[in-house]
Parts: sequence; structure tokens; C-alpha cells
Amino acid sequence: MGYQAVAAELRRRITSGELKPGDRVPSTRALVRDFGVAMATATKALQALQAERLVHPSPGVGTVVGPPPRTTRRLEQPELNRDEVVRMGIAIADAEGLAALSMRRIATELGVSTMALYRYVGGKDVLVVRMVDAALAEFPLGTPPDDWREAIAMVARVHWAAYRRHLWLASAISLSRPQLVPRLLPHTDAVLRALRGFEKSAALSAMISLFAYVRGVALVMEAEAQAEQDTGVTADEWVTEQADRLGAMVAMGDLPAFRELLADGFDYEYDLDQLFEFGLDVFLDGLSTR
Repeated sequence: MGYQAVAAELRRRITSGELKPGDRVPSTRALVRDFGVAMATATKALQALQAERLVHPSPGVGTVVGPPPRTTRRLEQPELNRDEVVRMGIAIADAEGLAALSMRRIATELGVSTMALYRYVGGKDVLVVRMVDAALAEFPLGTPPDDWREAIAMVARVHWAAYRRHLWLASAISLSRPQLVPRLLPHTDAVLRALRGFEKSAALSAMISLFAYVRGVALVMEAEAQAEQDTGVTADEWVTEQADRLGAMVAMGDLPAFRELLADGFDYEYDLDQLFEFGLDVFLDGLSTR
């Protein structure tokens, strides 16, 4: 199915009144699920409807039915600046995820031409780095304590809090090709200072492993938030729905440890904050032993 077919169905819902002005249009991930199309196809369908002014992005809400609010802003107006572009990028990513972010989307929201934005941020990759930097600015690191374990835990918890507030942030940060984010460098430095007792290569590996652990758990939050939005089913509800099927699979397989775990009605509460803290303790215990 092409993007034209997806756009046609959404257009039908809008013109028939099934979707009314102000109603939220299905997200790109919802379109992928409902129509069985690729993410790029779903994105292009929404862009086509935006071009027709049938829908527009609304920060904190998503894409909604109706034309964007009228604006008389022009590029030459001095109030448009880099910080405003970055803030709009964060608002869109917070509302719909990093996949929904584009220079065209931001330009539409700000009422300027797409090309005009390049004067302020230089392109999407540069914009994302500035968004990461601005998001981290909301969580000042402070002075790390003298105790190496407490210092590392402090940095990890600052990252976790930032990931908690901005679900897109974990996917925006790369470990294999780390971006030069000014406010991220002091975090790296604080961890390396705490690991001065290690050989240099081991300290660097430990620092990368720490950031990879926190980021890895945080990536689950973004996926779970989107899944809950698309299906209306929480993670705990999903696990409950799958319990009987899991029990049957365990009973049929050679899985004695699983059977022991599920015996006597064992109930596990899925809490990402607790999971993060448990994993952090295990990581620090490992470093202490090392």
C-alpha cells in the first residue's frame, strides 16, 4: 500500500466528520500497525495531509485535524532565534517521538520557510545535538561527591531523569558515534575521575558500559510509551493477558527454572525505575569487585 492510499483513508475520515477539527490523527506508528506500511510511508501520508492543510502538528498533542493557526511571522523578525527552533524541536519530539521531527515540520510550526531554519541550526543533525544539549541543561550535574561509587551513581541518575522526561533522548544519543554535546562532556569527565584507580582502557570501557546500560533501559520507555498509546494496553496488562499462553509454553518445554519461577503464583511487578536501580547496583558491585 502506498502513502496515497493511507492519506486517502485519513482524508475520508476527515471529510466525513469521523475525525473532527481538533481531533488527534493516528500517529505514524499507529498507521504502520493499522495499515501494514513502512514508517516512511506513514510519515509521507501525514506530510501530504499537512500540505493540503487538512492537519497540522500540535506540540504536546500530536498531529491534529484542521489548518495550523494563522501567523504573520516572517524570517526577518528578530524574535525567531536558534533557541526557539531548538525548543520547537524538543516540543515535537516530546509529543510524537524523534521520527516525527523534520526541518519542514518545525518550519510549519514556526511559520517560516524550511530553508530559513538552516540559518539558525545548520541542518537536522546539528539541531538534534542542540536538542540533546538543551534537554540535559534541565538536569544540572552539580558537584560529584568524593566517593567513587556515589559519583558514578549520581551521573547515572541524572541521565535516567533526563531520559524519563524526554523519551526521545535515549535514541538521539549515539555511543558508537558519540556527538560533541557540550553539557555531556562534564558527565563523562565525572565518571572518568571516579574511575582513576582503573587502568585507562578499563576506565574508558567502564564509562561506556555505564552509559550503554542507562541508555539501554531508557530505550524501553520510549517503545513502551508508544505501544501503550497505540494499543491502550499497559505493560502489566499485556503480561497478564499473556500469562496463560506463557504457562502453557513453559509446561510443554524443557524449562525447569521457568517452572520454578512461576510456581505458587509468583507475581512480578514490572517497574522500570526499580529495574534501573537494581541494574545500577549490580553494575557498581561489579566495578567494586573489579
